[in-house]
Amino acid sequence: MSAPVPLQVGITRSAGTSASGKRVLLAEPRGYCAGVDRAVETVEKALDKYGAPIYVRKEIVHNRHVVDTLADRGVIFVDETDEVPEGAVLVFSAHGVSPAVHEAAASRSLRTIDATCPLVTKVHQEAKRFARDDYDILLIGHEGHEEVEGTAGEAPDHVQLVDGPDAVDSVTVRDPSKVIWLSQTTLSVDETMETVQRLRRKFPQLQDPPSDDICYATQNRQVAVKAMAPECDLVIVVGSRNSSNSVRLVEVALGAGAKAAHLVDYAKEIEPAWLEGVETIGITSGASVPEILVQGVVEFLDQHGFHDVQTVTTANETLVFALPRELRASRR
Repeated sequence: MSAPVPLQVGITRSAGTSASGKRVLLAEPRGYCAGVDRAVETVEKALDKYGAPIYVRKEIVHNRHVVDTLADRGVIFVDETDEVPEGAVLVFSAHGVSPAVHEAAASRSLRTIDATCPLVTKVHQEAKRFARDDYDILLIGHEGHEEVEGTAGEAPDHVQLVDGPDAVDSVTVRDPSKVIWLSQTTLSVDETMETVQRLRRKFPQLQDPPSDDICYATQNRQVAVKAMAPECDLVIVVGSRNSSNSVRLVEVALGAGAKAAHLVDYAKEIEPAWLEGVETIGITSGASVPEILVQGVVEFLDQHGFHDVQTVTTANETLVFALPRELRASRR
């Protein structure tokens, strides 16, 4: 399933209360994407339908607050299927899993619910398709990330991981005329394209994926940060350190001209020294971050004199994904 192109509306800005002095630029879009919203609701609906405990393999999404909140409701997070009692309910995270994980769950008679983001599933389907056609698949992504492990597991004999531009020199293929690149959905667009350019110099016949692999939400959040970063003395990205797309937003902000940028899970992690001499602060959040955490940062900054809040909008997002079939009847 591929996402429709989100409506691009250019850069629009809400009216602020003052033309100078301390102000906050609030990036829009930010926070939950359609895949994260679906995954979190999947776990919540599974709790409603089956009762606690519900098991989730890995973190349902990479956000500490979301994971802690669900754990308080009776969700047990595990690393592997063999930690789940036979016959229990197990939810696969938004990042996707390999066929081997599905098989391991079936061998334990687990009742599985797949919360994999449909955009990740699309990349899995691409990997299977090009493996069937005997292509070498160069998967651009970060080693150890759950999404990369799941995608590579679809065609382990055909997939090579390319972890950034510097990894290109060590890539070898069987037939330079049958090579395609795919990517982890949450990468920096700019870094991914730098890797692709290096790969193409080495393999001129390198093919592009049938459609863009980098998630629409990842791209939109990076575009919004790029729009506001040149005006910012400081950009605060709300997100967890194991969230690839949140970490990328810090890098994008610095690359686009922000004088400083920091990643925080909660407003309480903001250090007062960061605010010294600062007039304009940009705020955004990763695609797995609930809005309540962003509002906590806005309130914290308001207490430190940043009363003028302006929204910088670069796109409107309306995409919604259906819940897994086991839970659709219960969706309001």
